Amino acid sequence: MSRPYVSVQLAARVRADAGHRCGYCRSDERITGSLLSIEHILPIVAGGLTERDNLWRSCRECNERKGAQLQATDPESGEVVTLYNPRTQRWRDHFRWSDDGLLIIGLTTIGRATVALLDLNRPHQIVARQRWVLVGWHPPDDE
Repeated sequence: MSRPYVSVQLAARVRADAGHRCGYCRSDERITGSLLSIEHILPIVAGGLTERDNLWRSCRECNERKGAQLQATDPESGEVVTLYNPRTQRWRDHFRWSDDGLLIIGLTTIGRATVALLDLNRPHQIVARQRWVLVGWHPPDDE
């Protein structure tokens, strides 16, 4: 399947909506040096359209881990729930940072399932976050 065309104007609006951070792991492209992609929240294979309300920014790793999945299992309750939607839900309603700023902790079934499926506490992310915390760049204060 070919990638759908996202016009320059639409991409600019999505970038303005989402900012410089991945909607899931909150990694900042200005720190990582890796540009975020524009992802379909509802994947194309599930009928998602290439329109502003269905697009957000994510890092390559979160986008690849999410793939075409719409649901995941909350490891605490065993309940299958929809994944976190960065376009319509507030990050702080479903997640928080650990006291040291290194781990993303899921607060809800949606948050926990998303943390597990996307592996938001990947070992190399934790190492990067440790360094970012040391220089005062992390955790983000806009949650």
